[in-house]
Amino acid sequence: MTPSPRAPVGRSTPEPAGVRRMWKPSALLIFALVLFGNYAFFSIFVPDRPRPTEIPYTVFKQQIEAANVAEVTSRADVIQGTFKQAVPLQSSPGEPGLTMKEFSTVRPAFADPGLEALLAAQNAVINAHPLDEPRSWWLNLLLSFGPTLLLIGGFIWLSNRAARQARGGLFGFGRSRAKRYNTAAGGDERVTFADVAGIDEAENELVEIVDFLKDPSKYTRLGGVAPKGVLLVGPPGTGKTLLARAVAGEAEVPFFSMGASEFVEMIVGVGASRVRDLFKEAREAAPAIIFIDELDAIGRARGGPGMFAGHSEQEQTLNQILTEMDGFSSREGVIVVAATNRPDVLDKALLRPGRFDRQVMVQPPDRVGREAILRVHTPNVPLAADVDLQAIAATTPGLVGADLRNLVNEAALLAARRDEEAVHQRDFVDALEKLTLGPARHLLMSPEERQRVAYHEGGHTILGLLVPGSDPVNRVTIMPRGQALGVTYQRPQDERHNYDKAYLQARLVGVMGGRAAEELVYGDRTSGAESDLEQATSLARHMVTRWGMSEKLGPVSLAPRDSVFLGSTDPFGFGGGGKQHSEETAQVIDDEVRRILQESYAEATRLLTKHRHQLDALASALLEKETLDEQQILDITELPSAPKLAGLRLAPETPAAVA
Repeated sequence: MTPSPRAPVGRSTPEPAGVRRMWKPSALLIFALVLFGNYAFFSIFVPDRPRPTEIPYTVFKQQIEAANVAEVTSRADVIQGTFKQAVPLQSSPGEPGLTMKEFSTVRPAFADPGLEALLAAQNAVINAHPLDEPRSWWLNLLLSFGPTLLLIGGFIWLSNRAARQARGGLFGFGRSRAKRYNTAAGGDERVTFADVAGIDEAENELVEIVDFLKDPSKYTRLGGVAPKGVLLVGPPGTGKTLLARAVAGEAEVPFFSMGASEFVEMIVGVGASRVRDLFKEAREAAPAIIFIDELDAIGRARGGPGMFAGHSEQEQTLNQILTEMDGFSSREGVIVVAATNRPDVLDKALLRPGRFDRQVMVQPPDRVGREAILRVHTPNVPLAADVDLQAIAATTPGLVGADLRNLVNEAALLAARRDEEAVHQRDFVDALEKLTLGPARHLLMSPEERQRVAYHEGGHTILGLLVPGSDPVNRVTIMPRGQALGVTYQRPQDERHNYDKAYLQARLVGVMGGRAAEELVYGDRTSGAESDLEQATSLARHMVTRWGMSEKLGPVSLAPRDSVFLGSTDPFGFGGGGKQHSEETAQVIDDEVRRILQESYAEATRLLTKHRHQLDALASALLEKETLDEQQILDITELPSAPKLAGLRLAPETPAAVA
């Protein structure tokens, strides 16, 4: 392992931007306004005591003679005091009279020296200090400006302290929030390749990264350099984050993890500052791995439809990442690993050599991979003897690692709720139904509606047994779950990565079985086949527009390819993803889709009519037991499982009649 790089000696630390720009003219203006506001606040809500009313000396003498003076005090020639009864003020004609009780007057130099005896005769109190003395100027200044100065001083102290500690500006907004994991041997947070299963191909791609982090000189001695960045691409839940942590755990190097959305804040410039701080921390701890999750949150193509105009903070953050990845050498021992499920929206500058040099596809696991994942998640779960992880893996096509982990957890919770000592196979089956379809609903259904659902699901089941090449029926139920009133489960015999036309036609016939059974038995149609029709129409349209399975249109692609994981890559028609064919071709597409669906429906009706007694027997059994497994279905219908795909030929392709 290479030694950690040190900061250069004698290099001065730049003054933090937040402190350097503190005293701009605008800041001084704000400071002055704050001081003025504080002074106005104290003047209104903490006013000084009002001064006594000044009166003529003659009025004062008159009130003494009237025995209305309660208390006086004198300092030099100034006399202040209070009256026993309020005295009206001399007001202008027409104005309402005002009264006063506290007074102040000035004794003339020629006044009567017998004033003290006169006051004593009237029992007035003579004091030696003023009755009301205004606050000193320094106290007024302290009360007016002291709190504001204290607040501003504390503000400056906090900003300087945060700038020194965070190296990221005011209050540490620009500081990296990456979480550092302890990947040393024996650490609680260490993850290795032993904790990763089902994604062996992606794991093998990263072995070289681990080897480089352990022994960089092995590669640098011949002039080679390791990748600066590795981009993990795959659907959500496939284990991209876990795989990145496993690389760090195998190499036993620091692992800095941060979500891309954590870089961007409301304050412009914070994201770029956090990027700089993150890379600085990684360089100081090198060799190390930086992991950025959901890179597409800040890595979208600049200037494209996904980047809103004027949103400079996101662009600044992206530009800073590009600069940092371009600015450090792979010899420093810092490798950036990022994860995304939308590689199609990333900026091209991120994907060029020298930045994210290598892209690793993390695909959903196959049957063997799913079984390996289940074994990773079940060592601490007591399994009953009837649990068959291989069978569970076979019935969960399309599920990724996160789904399988959730499946194990739900099965354990169901077993605990049933007061079982171990998790049984039926717990896994019920947990799978709950996860894929939702919890069971206890609907109050009429006998007629319940019977119609039984025939609907029976139609799917019978065709799953009859149509060559269909996936075997594993389970059928008429118990409402989620939005479905009944479900037919079909388990693929083998992992399929390519679909031929005969298999797709078999799928279409099976999907049409529910509607065909209802119309065969009841002679009418209901809304219960809505989901079936959506699925069949989408499949038929894909056959025509994307896979070239129409003789009339030929081998031509007439629709943009869907995004690898999330549907259309161009839902708004940007970049040529909109309609790319004429109106005449669109009409032919509609006719071909309608023809395929009508032929599939006709084949489903023919097969169900021929095996009507098996359909009736299966519907009766469903009404009695609600749920049937594969062996029960075979015993009731006395039909063998569908044979291997020998080819399903529908009616000759003819133009479909317009409904």
